[in-house]
Amino acid sequence: MTAPSGARPAADPTKLDEALERARSALERHFGFPDFRGGQLDAVAGVLAGRDTLVLMPTGGGKSLCYQVPALALPGLTLVISPLISLMLDQVEALRARGVAAAFINSTLPPAEAKATLERAESGRLKLLYVAPERLETPSFAARLSALGISLIAVDEAHCISQWGYDFRPAYLRVGAVRRIVSCPVIALTATATPEVRRDIVSRLRLDDPVVVAKGYDRANLGWHVIPSRDDAAKDSALVSLIRAERSGVAVVYASTRKTVDALADLLNRSRIRAAGYHAGVPASERARLQEAFMSEAVRVVVATNAFGMGIDKPNVRLVVHFAMPGTLEAYYQEAGRAGRDRDHARCVLLYGPDDRLTHEFLIDQAHPPRATICDTWTALVASCGSAGSATLSPAELASRTPGLRGQAQAESVLRILADGGVLRIDGADRTGARRIRIVASEPRIARELADEHADRALLVAVRRLLGPRAVRGATLSPGELAGLGEDAAGRLERLRQRGLVEWAERSARRRIRLVVRCEPRYLPLDWHEIERRRAREERRLRYMEEYALTGGCRRAFVLRYFGESNVRDRCVDCDNCGTRLDVAGLPARPAAGLKLHRLRRLLRRRS
Repeated sequence: MTAPSGARPAADPTKLDEALERARSALERHFGFPDFRGGQLDAVAGVLAGRDTLVLMPTGGGKSLCYQVPALALPGLTLVISPLISLMLDQVEALRARGVAAAFINSTLPPAEAKATLERAESGRLKLLYVAPERLETPSFAARLSALGISLIAVDEAHCISQWGYDFRPAYLRVGAVRRIVSCPVIALTATATPEVRRDIVSRLRLDDPVVVAKGYDRANLGWHVIPSRDDAAKDSALVSLIRAERSGVAVVYASTRKTVDALADLLNRSRIRAAGYHAGVPASERARLQEAFMSEAVRVVVATNAFGMGIDKPNVRLVVHFAMPGTLEAYYQEAGRAGRDRDHARCVLLYGPDDRLTHEFLIDQAHPPRATICDTWTALVASCGSAGSATLSPAELASRTPGLRGQAQAESVLRILADGGVLRIDGADRTGARRIRIVASEPRIARELADEHADRALLVAVRRLLGPRAVRGATLSPGELAGLGEDAAGRLERLRQRGLVEWAERSARRRIRLVVRCEPRYLPLDWHEIERRRAREERRLRYMEEYALTGGCRRAFVLRYFGESNVRDRCVDCDNCGTRLDVAGLPARPAAGLKLHRLRRLLRRRS
């Protein structure tokens, strides 16, 4: 076996062949597989040849083996950077059960145990060590990296570097700096990466001419269908028809808001289809009961927001329906891909309407305001701050003073951009107003997701101690209580709200804003190229999603090409454009050719 296609020749092919044989032996001995499948062989060969490697495989495609098996074939330690404590714990537990020396270091460990784990790694008694990206920023840990004998660095969920790194996990942006301390190959792995995100991963991790493996997205047992629907009434009718027609296994229906989840669950139950609604607004104990009912099939249909399904492995989901178009093809593929994990036939259906795009355009505009809006807001801020250079106002007040600024959410986004650019400083909430808070995440979930984020976890502990049972029911924090929670408690609670851990009415809060610079809007020292690039990226991702919904060609081929698969056939036998359209009430029985774009635009103009 030589190096994978596109790779540089290995310095010693004989040694590479020997390493691959060791890898195959470890694969069978520890994992029970006789050989690699899909793109695993190319990925493993790339790593063992000393190459940086980028692995793009869907959930369930066997990504983890692409670094776990080389870890057993290489002489030193493999350092795994993983974003979620729960995933870290699950993988380490599974590896230990298979006889692999693996461990993790995070804040769930007492200091003495963390120290002992590091000593085991330094003495060569560990093959894999899992850490969160924030751990690399700890000076004591970074100082010991060079002594760990690291042969490979694996970066899991690598899309966080590009897709979420700016706001969700800033530590991911600094992972590439580890390469200055440790000289070894890096393997980056993700299930969702557009070409632009791939370029970001390569750049930020400083991957050197990497082997790129993009395989495993073609799940032959899944059928891909889009049902064009003029309005929600048509979607309601199609949904009921789809659920009634599917008599085996279970079904998941995804909706974009809690209100829609509740309405659809009610619709199905009134149609004599037993269904449950699942979203963050449902009490944690009730969500646990619903999840158990779904797993035991006491409830055959779950209607949920996109949080449902994370970590849930229900193999016999025969139908996944999206009631509205997601904002990205990555999100759609990941959620739809929860169907048919038992490898039996299943269907993925998108109910597509002309208003679906409008919702996402609005959200993009709120999160990524155009340059003109930022400049207009800056002018209003300068006027509000006057000669003192500071003012106390809420996003709602700022929106009312700025022509063209579309509400509080967009005002929040502009303030974040200006603060990140260093042209103003936000000192926190003013003392004149109270805020409403409710902790919606369970204590185990908080412990998992914030295990390495001590300040945010301590903040929620403080909220629970302050409010007692009211923290779960919902309560109002007085200005004094909010101030007592520490510096920038309002900002940290807003970030926790964005992650779905709390409900927090922070947007109406008044805050002290101090100007750092004074200048005309056109002279603002902001990275306009980067600001516009982020907006353009989200617009492109939405455009690809809609092109999937509108294409008259093979939907399977569209998905595979989007994710970088090669040798894709132009036709399949199990999508509505290549095979037979689903038998749904109110639709013609002829094969679908897709809702043509010009017809959609005419319909959209009439509806607006």
